[in-house]
Amino acid sequence: MENRTDNLETPKLVSFIIPCYHSAKTLPGVVEEIDKTMQELPQYRTQIIMVNDDPKDGTWGVIQKLCREKEGRDGICFARNFGQHAALMAGIRRAQGDILICLDDDGQTPACEAPELIAAIENGADAAYAKYEKKQHSGFRNFGSSVNEKMCEILLGKPKDLYVSSYFAMRRFVAEEVRRYENSYPYLLGLVLRSTSNIVNVPVHHRKRESGTSGYTLGKLFGLWMNGFTAFSIEPLRIATKMGAVFAFVSFIYGIYTIIKKIINPAVPMGFSAMMTAIIFFGGMLMLMVGLAGEYIGRTYISVNRAPQYVIRETAGAPQAGARAGGCGRETADAPAGGNGRQAVGTRGEEIRKDPEDLC
Repeated sequence: MENRTDNLETPKLVSFIIPCYHSAKTLPGVVEEIDKTMQELPQYRTQIIMVNDDPKDGTWGVIQKLCREKEGRDGICFARNFGQHAALMAGIRRAQGDILICLDDDGQTPACEAPELIAAIENGADAAYAKYEKKQHSGFRNFGSSVNEKMCEILLGKPKDLYVSSYFAMRRFVAEEVRRYENSYPYLLGLVLRSTSNIVNVPVHHRKRESGTSGYTLGKLFGLWMNGFTAFSIEPLRIATKMGAVFAFVSFIYGIYTIIKKIINPAVPMGFSAMMTAIIFFGGMLMLMVGLAGEYIGRTYISVNRAPQYVIRETAGAPQAGARAGGCGRETADAPAGGNGRQAVGTRGEEIRKDPEDLC
């Protein structure tokens, strides 16, 4: 008699990554919405990873409480503020899912529409970005986003018809490519764009912020742009070279014009103000170009010195069975069962988990 074994397919794991910054009031609602949404999709298992980017805030206590309430939740607490993209990198390295979904902690990115992103991945896309019909951000944030979109097209080669946002999903192989990035200035869009071109948009509603204000200031937005453009493109240097060539040509023509004008009409006085204006203008442009080159050199210096993307202070929760090896191309040990183990931290954002007793 022939023995037969039913081949039961293991449900796919979907990992939700939430970078948290001053979100003690809104985070429980986001987690609850994820749970309710995924209960309607029994063919998937769920992992929720919450990364606290400010240890001085009370958000970490909320994350620890959420991790104790239910399995499949993981918490990471940074030693200081490292930024949203560093938090995403930490979450991606911790994630074990076949599909990874990144969303905000303020409830503006509706977790109830995550199935739309999952469906886009299942239909063949490597990455899927939420496209909002109407953004509920302030005018300042909307302006910053539009500038970022245009600069990404010019400097990173983003397709014009592709809308990017902080709410997106990716396949496992894209996440594996992202987590290989070891330099000190991560920028998720640049990492995704260099991993695949099979990226789609999914229409999603954008909610109003329930409480608090955005943590992005003009300075932080500018720093984020610099991270992306200096880490993934040398186009700014090429633009500076082209501008230098254009200005040099214009000044040469202007010099010839001045000489001819003086020969034709010797009585024409040479303009001191015009000369000083030209000197100040070209001197400013020269300093700008030198500063841009210095920015590249400085970031290269910091990366060569292996400055970490982030430093983990402690974790909560325990990875699920079948956890994949850790990030940056080096294996890491899993956290002790029950979590809340403090961390000894390696370079490049690598996590080296130890029992609390081992750190004494």
